Amino acid sequence: MNAIHPRRSAAQTAGWLVLLLVALYSLFGGVWLAALGGSWYYAAVGVALLASAWCLRRNRTAGLWLYALILAATLLWGIWEAGADFWALAPRYDVLFLLGLWLLLPPATRGFIAPRPAKTAIGLAMAGMLAVLGYGIVDDPQETHGTFSRAQPAQTRPVAGVAEEDWPAYGRTEGGVRYSPLAQINEGNVQDLRVAWTYRTGDFRTDNDSAETTNQVTPIKIGDKLFLCTPHQFLDALDPATGRRLWRYDPKLKADKTFQHLTCRGVAYHDAGNAQRFPASAAKAEGAVSAVCPRKVLLPANDGRLIAVNADSGRKCGDFGNDGEIDLQKSMPHAYPGGYNPTSPPVVTASTIVIGGSVTDNFSSQEPSGVIRGYDVRTGALKWVFDTGAEDPNAMPGEHTRFTPNSPNAWAPLAYDAQTDVVYVPTGVGTPDIWGGNRDQLKERYANSVLALDATTGRLIWRFQTTHHDLWDMDVPAQPSLMDVTLDGGRTVPAIYVLTKTGNVFVLDRRSGQPIVPVAEKAVPQSVARGPQARGERYAPTQPFSALNLAPQDKLTDRDMWGATMLDQLMCRVMFKRLNYDGVYTPPSENGTLVFPGNLGVFEWGGMSVNQDRQVALMNPIGLPFVSRLIPEDPDRTVGTKEEGSESGVQPMYGVPYGVELGPFLSPLGLPCKAPAWGYVAGVDLQSNQVVWKKRIGTIRDSLPQLFQLPPLKIGVPGLGGPISTAGNVMFVAATQDNYLRAYDVGSGRLLWEARLPAGGQATPMTYAVGGKQYVVIMAGGHGSFGTKMGDYLVAYALPD
Repeated sequence: MNAIHPRRSAAQTAGWLVLLLVALYSLFGGVWLAALGGSWYYAAVGVALLASAWCLRRNRTAGLWLYALILAATLLWGIWEAGADFWALAPRYDVLFLLGLWLLLPPATRGFIAPRPAKTAIGLAMAGMLAVLGYGIVDDPQETHGTFSRAQPAQTRPVAGVAEEDWPAYGRTEGGVRYSPLAQINEGNVQDLRVAWTYRTGDFRTDNDSAETTNQVTPIKIGDKLFLCTPHQFLDALDPATGRRLWRYDPKLKADKTFQHLTCRGVAYHDAGNAQRFPASAAKAEGAVSAVCPRKVLLPANDGRLIAVNADSGRKCGDFGNDGEIDLQKSMPHAYPGGYNPTSPPVVTASTIVIGGSVTDNFSSQEPSGVIRGYDVRTGALKWVFDTGAEDPNAMPGEHTRFTPNSPNAWAPLAYDAQTDVVYVPTGVGTPDIWGGNRDQLKERYANSVLALDATTGRLIWRFQTTHHDLWDMDVPAQPSLMDVTLDGGRTVPAIYVLTKTGNVFVLDRRSGQPIVPVAEKAVPQSVARGPQARGERYAPTQPFSALNLAPQDKLTDRDMWGATMLDQLMCRVMFKRLNYDGVYTPPSENGTLVFPGNLGVFEWGGMSVNQDRQVALMNPIGLPFVSRLIPEDPDRTVGTKEEGSESGVQPMYGVPYGVELGPFLSPLGLPCKAPAWGYVAGVDLQSNQVVWKKRIGTIRDSLPQLFQLPPLKIGVPGLGGPISTAGNVMFVAATQDNYLRAYDVGSGRLLWEARLPAGGQATPMTYAVGGKQYVVIMAGGHGSFGTKMGDYLVAYALPD
């Protein structure tokens, strides 16, 4: 006889019921998962837990011994599946660990005979779990801890026409380097940074605005002025030393909630007297310098305008375009408010303004064109076009002709080589994005590519395609970065670095478009395992893959699924197994397809920072799966009223046989189903093309209600926004879902400093100097659909005087 049967306490009964529920959930969910071809662990542990619960209900000590065996087996199983990864192990252990704690309490085993040895065994198994979890915090298997061997040079080569203390373009240079030669703030003193000033724009999202209202601006600084735009495209000029507003221009934006985007990533600047900044195009410039606006700021407006504003006075340039404005909707097919939406700053040369724009994704097959255009920088007259869907892309529109509807667009910032007068254009796919059975060869010729165009004439020099027949929204999402790279043997090659949503970093000779880093065409999935094939669709048999790739991993399995507990992790495994997924480029399906990397991509519009003197790149890649589910529809159905602009949820795709439902792959509790990390910072050696260091970035501090706040452990969260770096050996980046600006050591990736922001920092920072004092500035305004706190703060940091 090994038990007595006193009256059970309420605590005993409650604990036993919890154990029974966990056992039943694990058993039935585990059988379901095993039937789908997944792990048998949950079914097996469900049976064992039921046996343990049966024994414990009868006060049998055998139930404690059986529970100790379950813990020991789970300890080993977790290590086998996830290694010593704290965040991957935590949901595998947490529920069973907590039930083990309950069993160690004296009330839980009241009435048991000789329970101490069994409790000791339970305690030892739990101690093993804590030891492995602790080791995972100290030695994270997802992180790489290298150091760059090349020391930071004492001198940084100057950029012609760009003062060291300025940040005159979106990426500091038109070549998108996002690198400053300033070194007053360095790895030795960055921890002393303090808020120098804060500017409030007063521009907030209203009830009549898009869900995609965002603050993504990177200001520019030239001389004694700092320029920035707000979500409603107010253009503000500030004193860069104090943050005091000098003037504001209000474009009277005509926006409403149907706009898919309400954002302004930045503005461009032109100084007719600074010809040395554009040596290749200055000779091609024609006409006298504008007396009205020798210095102008170019403001893209989301309702389809480009506005020139006098940089000194804040008044429109009356001799530019039509009273200071260019109508970008002119000659557009299917033009409607918000249909063509310039969100990124244009490239400005000595003679030409080159601009692209965003087109509404996944609404219909009757959308505006994605045409790229060049305008005279002095008069605003149209000089050239490059219509990405036309047989002759340079054919100018006539009085009764329009551009090609639904042609691939260039919504991300462009890059420009001032030495050769070549503009590099990153393109996306012609909308609708997720079904392409109606696309002809012309619609796909320039899609998902980088195009090298003569900036003065618009003539194509070369093109390189990064995704064929895109069905996953794999646009080229970021401004390319231009840098001269030194190869083995000491040969220097002018390179362009093209970031993609897939994680591929295509490194091309910018003279010819030929790969410098090897690119291989690899076979990709051609069918789906569950449900019918998408009717009328075709698939590219191969896709290009670069030898330099920052995707978190090649292919997910059910062991990569995650949750807050083993229970929702189990459900994520079941959901994963029910989706179609055979790696990257698995075709969309009616059943539902897992898209990884997802629609946010590994890289987004923030780009990367490159340091030519040191031959390194700093990046902040992310990795979050999405799910796309095709919804069969009548392609001839009447186009409905567009209600609220969004890139997620149900998208109608009028005019094709399907609508689509898009969204992140989340657990029943609303957490990502893929195990973290979801966001990193990384340093890449551009001579060896190796990742030297890679660290998780960010916590879930601002992703949970205050009631459930956890210690701010580094987990690695998604980010929107890019990094910058300086000659002070410091990388600055915000972007993450927690509200911080962080500084990292460029050489090793060591976190040097972090500052709490008053709102989400979904923007790329910048840095400049005034009177010998260096400032670092970040827009903390949040992102409507990313879920971060909204605000209107431009925050500047500096060292104490």
